[in-house]
Amino acid sequence: MLTMEMLQDAKKVLDGVARKTPVFQSTYINPDADVYIKCENMQVTGSFKLRGAYFKTASLTDAEAQKGVIACSAGNHAQGVALAAQKKGIPAVICMPESAPMAKVEATRSYGAEVVLVPGVYDDAAAKATQLQQEKGYTFLHPFNDEYVMAGQGTVGLEIMEQVKDAEVVLCPIGGGGLISGVAYAVKQINPNCKVYGVQAAGAPSMQNALNVGKAEALASVSTMADGIAVKQPGDLTFAMCQKYVDGVVTVTEDEIASAILKLIEKHKMVAEGAGAVSVAAAMYNKVDIKGKKAVCIISGGNVDVNVLDRIIDKALQANGRITKLSVMVMDKPGQLTQLLTAIAETGANIFSVNHDRMVQDIAVSTCIVDIVAETRNKEHSEQMIEAIKAKGFQVL
Repeated sequence: MLTMEMLQDAKKVLDGVARKTPVFQSTYINPDADVYIKCENMQVTGSFKLRGAYFKTASLTDAEAQKGVIACSAGNHAQGVALAAQKKGIPAVICMPESAPMAKVEATRSYGAEVVLVPGVYDDAAAKATQLQQEKGYTFLHPFNDEYVMAGQGTVGLEIMEQVKDAEVVLCPIGGGGLISGVAYAVKQINPNCKVYGVQAAGAPSMQNALNVGKAEALASVSTMADGIAVKQPGDLTFAMCQKYVDGVVTVTEDEIASAILKLIEKHKMVAEGAGAVSVAAAMYNKVDIKGKKAVCIISGGNVDVNVLDRIIDKALQANGRITKLSVMVMDKPGQLTQLLTAIAETGANIFSVNHDRMVQDIAVSTCIVDIVAETRNKEHSEQMIEAIKAKGFQVL
């Protein structure tokens, strides 16, 4: 298992390869706590994964390096392995789920790795990687269930303890558990009183489930925008580390993740991917008691697909009542649409779009449906607008 000697070795090996990422204080995440952000989204390749991948690659024998390496990943580990292999002059094959963001796939290829796209999620890519490893004799670089990988990721914990010496709580994203295993070990060795909590997406609670049932069993399926932590089954090594060093695991919803991404963009001009933002979401929505405490949120990555970022932002705006989408049934006669729009305008809401549809099935021929998208200040303002519409006699569907 891990030792502090391994972590210190990893720190030396990574010197000049991985960045010591910044930590900054945020007054926007939770007004009742002293919150700090650890910016692994500013790491080389855009996530913490380079740390573990490079340290593992550096441990290979000459014979292993000559045969090449293989890995499986939703994107961030893929880029870490690809860059590590490129720096070492080692051939690399990466199995990625077909659903992996295209930006991550192309970034992995840009580092010189051969990419094999596999139908399904991470676990399906892992099965394909195992098959190819057995056929070709590659060295398999596991994304989390490996002591060298965990040691490399543990350097994040070493840095946090240097940068926020009196930290009382660390919130860390969990997929397979490699990051939190290394971080929790490092933190507990330096300050046993500092609590370490893992955060997972509610649609992929594999480590939380494993800790609850007492074994690392696989979930039937996972579904979350946080593709970097959409893992069905944690590793046996990471599970054992979490049992020993992690103080608890909580989950956050899709709306909460989207809201955390929006908060970071608006307040800190910072981009985080879904997996990276779960720790911030946990702090924002008080999933862990951090009131009056000094808490560090690890943003594990920032490799969000820009093609879906607008949808994430839209989801967050709706969740927070800043965009309201609704359908209203009105009588199909002159003046009705004007009355409806006037009622909305009088509340101070800003109308983005209006669609007037007479062709909706299963409604009376004397009525029609008006679909409206409006900008509102918050949930209370959204509710006021809806009540104003109803007060004019319109039916909100």
